[in-house]
Amino acid sequence: MRLRARKTTPWVLLTTFVLCAGCRGEPGAADPPAINVVEPASEPEPLPPPLTHFMGREIATTMHWSGSDWLWRDSREAEESTHQMLRALQVREGQTVCDLGAGSGYHSLQLARMVGTSGRVLAVDIQPEMLAMLNERAAAAGVTNIETILGGLADPMLPPASCDLVLMADVYHEISYPEHVLVSLKRALRPGGRVVLVEFRAEDPEVRIKKNHKMAAAQVVKELTAAGYELERSYDDLPQQHLMVFVVAD
Repeated sequence: MRLRARKTTPWVLLTTFVLCAGCRGEPGAADPPAINVVEPASEPEPLPPPLTHFMGREIATTMHWSGSDWLWRDSREAEESTHQMLRALQVREGQTVCDLGAGSGYHSLQLARMVGTSGRVLAVDIQPEMLAMLNERAAAAGVTNIETILGGLADPMLPPASCDLVLMADVYHEISYPEHVLVSLKRALRPGGRVVLVEFRAEDPEVRIKKNHKMAAAQVVKELTAAGYELERSYDDLPQQHLMVFVVAD
């Protein structure tokens, strides 16, 4: 689901086909729209090796697309209160929201409804198989305001000044180029735009998640502050996760 996984060329391609919501159902009657391939404006600079540790923490391994059914497990709402999390984002109709590390679209589909027909969702993932599943679900649900972006490990390939909000739900701890990605998100944000991290609480021993898949709030603040962001607010009422909203520091 996330932003580490395989060593791909950092720019890859942009797809603008309609996506999907719910379960792997039958595709729609219409043929899927063509995929637009966007060539980079210039040859990308070579990347250093992906990080395994960053600012004192271990970077987790990305979940493989073949395990995507776990994202749709029946217990997820009860365990994570995902509808409550989405309400806490304070998304408004007409906005453009990026679901970074969208996987097969668990959050993207709900966000598409929240922004309405005048808004859109940019669903980014580095695994094309995840985006294909998202496409099927969106088509089955009749959701037409999602665009998929096949991102790179270090650059989500978001258009400049395109996003009112970027959501990383259980994603940031898996990014193997965190500094590069956080720089690219600054370019992608509109004035007043926000970056939201949702991470399982490392401080809570009752959160039964592997250590490297959890983050303490202080660690999140340390890393985002070093990258030029500041904490705007936190939402602390989720069962197991931090929700932290950041803006670009003045």
